Amino acid sequence: MAEQLVKRRYLITGAAHRIGRALALSAARDAQAVILHYNRSRAEADELAEEIRSAGTDAFTVGADLSLPQEAASLAQRAWQEAGPIDVLINNASIFEKSCLVDVEPAELQRNMMINAFAPLLISRAFAALNAGRKAAARPVIINMLDTRISSYDREHAAYHLAKLALFHLTKMSALEFAPGVRVNGVAPGLILPPAGKDQSYLEKLKGTNPLNSTGTPEQIAEAVGFLVANEYVTGQVIYVDGGRHLIAGAYGAEYGG
Repeated sequence: MAEQLVKRRYLITGAAHRIGRALALSAARDAQAVILHYNRSRAEADELAEEIRSAGTDAFTVGADLSLPQEAASLAQRAWQEAGPIDVLINNASIFEKSCLVDVEPAELQRNMMINAFAPLLISRAFAALNAGRKAAARPVIINMLDTRISSYDREHAAYHLAKLALFHLTKMSALEFAPGVRVNGVAPGLILPPAGKDQSYLEKLKGTNPLNSTGTPEQIAEAVGFLVANEYVTGQVIYVDGGRHLIAGAYGAEYGG
């Protein structure tokens, strides 16, 4: 496909660690430049940027606290000024906090909604506005990182769950609102990396919750993102990279699969 040969500039939020790091390294193989957003992980972002540069791709870092609306709203503009026009925005940064619906505090819900849903919207709006009227080699694209549990119910992470559900709907709404100039898609990972403080054995115990009875890798997430970036005729779609877990869990009103 001709579009696969286009050298794009990427802005990836939460790029210093975990899936964000894998996305950055994957993008760097064919990118013109990669802009790595960080909050508290400046040293790790700088180290990753140097690794990407050493492989022959331009890399930049930009800091922002996405819990602050003004910093989220200005991130794309600052990245654009630093690295040039941005073709791909990957909204990857998120927080994953335990909370239950029966006792979740307003501040918890507000924090999760801001970082996991509203910040991606603010960044996406700015990205779309910056690209308005721009004649790019390929149509700009936004990828929102979701979670397979949006298809069921995560009672142990109520605030996070509500925020990711909001981001799912924002993905669909944005695909309509930003068309035809910008495409918007999502990727919903399953058992990819254990939560902070857990090891691989944590995921191994949960393999039976998906039809493929297996765990995935960050690189498989990056492959799904790569497809959505490259295919110019796909928008408003969500790819579940979860071993089929969303098929078991079903939608609200169906039996919860685990």
